[in-house]
Amino acid sequence: MSAVETLTFGCRLNAYESEVMRDLAGEAGMDNVLIVNSCAVTAEAVRQTRQAIRKARRENPDRKIVVTGCAAQTEAETFAVMDEVDLVIGNHQKLKPETYRTLSLDVPATEKVQVNDIMSVTETAGHLIEGMDGRARAFVQVQNGCDHRCTFCIIPYGRGPSRSVPMGVVVDQIKTLAGNGFREVVLTGVDITSYGPDLPGAPSLGKLVQQILRYVPDLPRLRISSIDSIEADEALFEAIADPRLMPHLHLSLQSGDDMILKRMKRRHLRADTLEFVEKTRAIRPDMVFGADIIAGFPTETDEMFANSLRIVEEAELTYLHVFPYSKREGTPAAKIPNQVPKKIAKARAALLREAGERQFDKLCRSRLGHLENVLVEQNGIGRTEQFIPVALDGGRAGDIVRLEITDVADGRLVGAPVRTAA
Repeated sequence: MSAVETLTFGCRLNAYESEVMRDLAGEAGMDNVLIVNSCAVTAEAVRQTRQAIRKARRENPDRKIVVTGCAAQTEAETFAVMDEVDLVIGNHQKLKPETYRTLSLDVPATEKVQVNDIMSVTETAGHLIEGMDGRARAFVQVQNGCDHRCTFCIIPYGRGPSRSVPMGVVVDQIKTLAGNGFREVVLTGVDITSYGPDLPGAPSLGKLVQQILRYVPDLPRLRISSIDSIEADEALFEAIADPRLMPHLHLSLQSGDDMILKRMKRRHLRADTLEFVEKTRAIRPDMVFGADIIAGFPTETDEMFANSLRIVEEAELTYLHVFPYSKREGTPAAKIPNQVPKKIAKARAALLREAGERQFDKLCRSRLGHLENVLVEQNGIGRTEQFIPVALDGGRAGDIVRLEITDVADGRLVGAPVRTAA
């Protein structure tokens, strides 16, 4: 067992930050510690975190358990009252080296919570990790926090205001990662398309992507994590034309119905999404889209849900993250009358997933006979530029190999070697 282990819930940004925390805690000499990086996006995520903490203590009674992350930030007492938890630290403190150098894991119960006011934080720590253990790609945090107030979301209160990492810092991080042999880097954040207004000159996400592609020519593949398409600027569309920016974008869609979008306090309508998809595919015909969609948001009727179901086919959404709506205390949506019964929300979520699976199968079959550049991961799996999983024989994690797609099986492409990509 390593001296410091992490248990991560939630988003890609949490995965990145867990690596940072493990490195910081290790450098500080911490031993036999589990850091639980929690997620607050739903009440179910919090329940799963508590369950995992209890299991971890049963399996290793002597190990110290530190809980951090969004749920620790928004409801610290939920974890502080657990006998299994030794310490609760906030989202801001968790990425500071001095936190781990001075951390005491033997504190009285009255001092277990060490969480500050996240809304007062103004800086984003530009942490660099040299790689992600067990991963073929690396993640770079370019932004944190959120200034928007969607009615279903608690995350702004867990992450604080939107703040950006300077472009030069990001470029230097990615240069280091490329120099360490990483062939693919993913830009990540809480609200990544809000990047830049707090920096000198107010650069945009599109400008940042252009700078990376220009100044890190040795990086073969760059990806963008979930984006809010309504914030896409012309610089981002220009960057999309570059073949080194991978043709896969994940949309923070949430619904395909205009009334529900308004009640969610989203800033786009369904026509905006369809327009973005059309414009993007005009630039990159091979672009594929995923999306986050909530099923059963309060007041959602069958007709409103049908609009969400229909947009999956209209926009050809192939990677769906579907969530049955879960009431989150502390959010405006929790107070909306006409809450949709959980059974109906789950049934609608299942229909959305089925629609997404049909679109994904259609995408897979469209690649038959094509030559693909595939990033090798682990256990005989790789990913195409469109992020489609491929079953393959051999290959070293992190290599990019050239494959001919010969079959589709078990939700994956099957590839035969052609040659190693340059």
